[in-house]
Amino acid sequence: MYGELRTEVIDAPPQACFDALTDFDALPSWQGAVKAARVLERDEAGRGRVIEFEVDARVKRVTYRLRQIYEEPVRIGSEYLGGDFRDFAGEWRFVALDDGRTRAELDLRIDPGRFVPGPVRAAIADAVMRRSLADLKRHFAT
Repeated sequence: MYGELRTEVIDAPPQACFDALTDFDALPSWQGAVKAARVLERDEAGRGRVIEFEVDARVKRVTYRLRQIYEEPVRIGSEYLGGDFRDFAGEWRFVALDDGRTRAELDLRIDPGRFVPGPVRAAIADAVMRRSLADLKRHFAT
């Protein structure tokens, strides 16, 4: 299992960060690693509840399904439902800063399986985590 917590300051309020990361139709256009994000089920508010992601993890393209858990606009959690990983858990948290910006936190735990070499595990985690935060920051750059 690989786990890490990273943070980045984003030039947008928490609601804008939340909205960008839950607009699954647009996600592949600005999240570089995300090649597809298909909404399989919606919640009562019309937000994607079950999402199938296809991600370019640099060494391999992986597909997985997550159930999204929302605390709008401060948290997007996930429950792993299946796919190419053994286990996957991630959570975005958004903390409003006094200047109108947001501290975005991504807490990620990935278990790609026991037969995946360490460098491949690290590349997958890097693709999902570091690129996700950098792309969110770039999405709101002025």
